[in-house]
Amino acid sequence: MSGHSKWSTIKRKKAKVDAERGKIFTKLIKEIVVAAREGGGDIDTNPRLRAAVQTARDANMPTANIDKAIKRGTGELPGVTYEAATFEGYAQGGVAVLVESLTDNRNRTTADVRHLFTKHGGHLGEPGSVAYMFENKGVVVIDQAVAEEDKVYEIALENGAEDIRAEGDQFEIICPPEAFEGVRDGMKTAGIEYQIAEVSLFPKTTVELDGEKAVKVLKLVAALEDNDDVQRVSANFDISDEILGEIEDQI
Repeated sequence: MSGHSKWSTIKRKKAKVDAERGKIFTKLIKEIVVAAREGGGDIDTNPRLRAAVQTARDANMPTANIDKAIKRGTGELPGVTYEAATFEGYAQGGVAVLVESLTDNRNRTTADVRHLFTKHGGHLGEPGSVAYMFENKGVVVIDQAVAEEDKVYEIALENGAEDIRAEGDQFEIICPPEAFEGVRDGMKTAGIEYQIAEVSLFPKTTVELDGEKAVKVLKLVAALEDNDDVQRVSANFDISDEILGEIEDQI
């Protein structure tokens, strides 16, 4: 989403609470299980699994948990079977929202997602109604305090980044999905710590929100992300730093 690093700043503050409830690990384990099931348990030949494992390591997930999740995916250990389900809809202000989930009960997840959209003033749409508004991009977010701007730009451009933005006190590096690992690993090799490194859906166009609508949209996104079956939420909103600062305590 536009302002990806702005929203992620708020999410990082939520992360401690989520971690205490085990929500982060639960979502990461689901992704590892499905990635291993669909592409095999070898991270060298399975890019999706490799990315999932690296994300889990960045979240300080114990190696034993990662190994068990891989074995559940490959069938070496028993476990729940998850299926992917994607939901598309609109939030307040005409903001497009795309919800990606992994679930063991599609009917339950569908009902939960529909309820959350309705509760927060939005509605679900038909399949394909908003997906065309997004495209896959790699994103690496770095705190400006931990790295020199010239070095960040140099590493990013050498590894195929297509856009580098200074968002508040962060650098937001955008790249094609195939360049993501190079950009992320280039920063790691240079000793530059990143706050976020992931492949996400980015909007092709954005909707700018004022204070009231921004609060409603962010509450919907937060509620969706808090659902155990939801893996990722993408939305095409943009919120100014000024408004985000004013409403942060309301989310």
